[in-house]
Amino acid sequence: MSMKMSKAARRLLVPLAVLATAGVLTVPMSNAAPAEPAAVVFEDNFDGPAGGAVDGSKWQLETGDNGGNNHELQYYTSGTNNAALDGGGNLVITAKKENPADYNCWYGRCEYTSARLNTAGKFTQTYGRFEARMKLPRGQGMWPAFWALGEDIGTNPWPNCGEIDFMENVGFEPNSVHGTLHGPGYSGAGGIGGVYTGPNFSDDFHTFTVDWAPDKITWSVDGNAYQTRTPADLNGNRWVYDHPFFMILNLAVGGDWPGSPDGNTQFPQQLVVDYVRVTT
Repeated sequence: MSMKMSKAARRLLVPLAVLATAGVLTVPMSNAAPAEPAAVVFEDNFDGPAGGAVDGSKWQLETGDNGGNNHELQYYTSGTNNAALDGGGNLVITAKKENPADYNCWYGRCEYTSARLNTAGKFTQTYGRFEARMKLPRGQGMWPAFWALGEDIGTNPWPNCGEIDFMENVGFEPNSVHGTLHGPGYSGAGGIGGVYTGPNFSDDFHTFTVDWAPDKITWSVDGNAYQTRTPADLNGNRWVYDHPFFMILNLAVGGDWPGSPDGNTQFPQQLVVDYVRVTT
């Protein structure tokens, strides 16, 4: 390392030395310990052979038609028909217009299949940074989501358990993603959230991040924070984001919010996930 000093630095040292000698300037020595680096507590880079299944130690696949919740049209399948690795380090969740096993849905014979994965019983976390890098599907009726539910949902039914939507997109808004909180007194259409408008999110990969701390949750896209929520935003309702949540990745078809696919919607459609990572 060079010991040469610039003229500007030398000029600065003289008055500082004078002030210190005169007792005017005190330069404190910090005794604070350096901040500990964030620890990765969950990570899946979806490495594996093309057509392979997701890591069963991290994810489980839900099956069925979701009970007609939100009037969605898809049937979620197990196995690799709708959720598989691509061999290039991605998970591909594929929505198809098909019914290969005569699945029955709330509206009759199912018209679509897709996949929904969660970490319930395998990984939960209270607070931290939740992040996924994804390329979204396109087309009317598509509804991809990366989100989390309170692990106590079995004994403390939704919305009291809490829901954090890290990223949702509906096909008729290709340039927008939504981040929302759902809880007691602010659920469904009354959820508290915001929207980020950017490029067409089906054209390339983008990184969706939530930083969750006690009494504060911040949403970002590609490093750009677009909203922060605190208990003050809930109009006096209860803040329920103080206990473990599990994560969910899914691609829904149709439903009350996105509406049904139309004649311009092409199938299959894919939600491609490069990685999911959680740090403290």
